[in-house]
Amino acid sequence: MVSRRKGQLVNNQAIIESLLFVAGDQGLSLNQLSTILEMDEKTVSHLMSEFSKSYDNEARGLELIEVADVYKLVTKKESAEYIKKLVDIPTSQSLSQAALETLAIVAYRQPITRVEIEEVRGVKTERPLQTLVAKALIKEVGRAEGAGRAILYGTTNEFMDYFGLKTLKDLPPLPEDMKEQDLDQETDLFFEKFNKIVE
Repeated sequence: MVSRRKGQLVNNQAIIESLLFVAGDQGLSLNQLSTILEMDEKTVSHLMSEFSKSYDNEARGLELIEVADVYKLVTKKESAEYIKKLVDIPTSQSLSQAALETLAIVAYRQPITRVEIEEVRGVKTERPLQTLVAKALIKEVGRAEGAGRAILYGTTNEFMDYFGLKTLKDLPPLPEDMKEQDLDQETDLFFEKFNKIVE
């Protein structure tokens, strides 16, 4: 049973907010939240309903949505104009190594999910993905089959312009006989060849 104390409800909402923030565009299902919070799904469903109301009733830039039985935190439509201005601001900042690594994997493996990218990199990739999407170098190109319907990422026309490519065939070719399980070697090759394009 969930505590009726206001403090406990707020605490639960804070935990859920943290979980959804870390989950990013993948979101979390009711079953996942129930398992993590160690609560029954009926209780968690009630918490999510209260959590959603807290966003609706306050002047906040985010909102809670439910898509295909998955909960996500997204920016409100009212902020779209300002978010676009942020994305359009010219910047001289170069891409970080993490962003370059992520971009290389997307370029060679697209369409690809965040989880698949992280399997190659061996580390979390949420922030590099956000950076690349904000810079319009990658975009959502579809949804994967199966539970959760994870977002599939691919490169954009801006990516082609950024690196001076006419088609993806202009990317340095990778050896066809490379073993799938040799991720470390494959990753090193991604970065070595992709950095030559950047230079």
